Amino acid sequence: MATGNLPTLASENGLSTYLSEIRKFPMLEQQEEYTLAKRWVEEEDRESAHKLVTSHLRLAAKIAMGYRGYGLPISEVVAEANVGLMQAVKRFDPEKGFRLATYAMWWIRASIQEYILRSWSLVKMGTTAAQKKLFFNLRRLKGKIGALEEGDLSPENREAIATKLGVTEAEVDMMNRRLSGGGDASLNAPLKTDGDGSAEWQDWLADDDADQAAEYAERQELDERRELLMAAMETLNERERHILTERRLTEEPQTLEELSKVYDVSRERIRQIEVRAFEKLQQKMRELAAERGLIRSLG
Repeated sequence: MATGNLPTLASENGLSTYLSEIRKFPMLEQQEEYTLAKRWVEEEDRESAHKLVTSHLRLAAKIAMGYRGYGLPISEVVAEANVGLMQAVKRFDPEKGFRLATYAMWWIRASIQEYILRSWSLVKMGTTAAQKKLFFNLRRLKGKIGALEEGDLSPENREAIATKLGVTEAEVDMMNRRLSGGGDASLNAPLKTDGDGSAEWQDWLADDDADQAAEYAERQELDERRELLMAAMETLNERERHILTERRLTEEPQTLEELSKVYDVSRERIRQIEVRAFEKLQQKMRELAAERGLIRSLG
């Protein structure tokens, strides 16, 4: 989808300039956003699409900043965020009753995360959902327990993170060393495991002759899951979507207390809404998966 010329971030040195440039684009009122989105859907008006994209560049940049700890050029992370934003604008349906920002954040994060996983494809870290969760949450958890400056994690911190994310302590160690810049270690350096023997760094290297068909199938499954999640989220009302997103789907989840003040209700009421919204989401995803013959992939 062509949307005209957008500001670009060439390097980290130009970050301040880029942020200043995108702040010049006006935010849209809800009715204006709806009108532009309708014009894009019905007439494929590129000027309308351009305004929708540029008005949300700040959102894309804010989300991208949350992924600065992975050792990748921020210019490329921002670029991927903008790709996700453009995909969101292309697919956005204004008749669903929610704002573009709510919809776009999913596509922005998905685009960034796919870029990060591609960039880190040297290491077999994406084989399970738990390992992906570890990859994208390790730095945040280390920050919460005051361990960001640690090299190798203490046994207590390693155990706490492994328990929190449902992975082994060996997986926590491996990921921590990679994210801490330990990737220049010898490929034959031993890597402790839970088994009797030990693995070596080279055992974690991707096979250059990997089955491309299998890789494509995995990517397709991820796309299918994402489509199901997007569709299921549309069944929630605005309050449910907001609470579920802020509690479970952001880099820094809000507390029950914070959300209770936003909606002027008790913390228990927020918890009830969150639980109910999550149950509705799961149920709708199962229904959609069954309809599309994908139920096995959600097991």
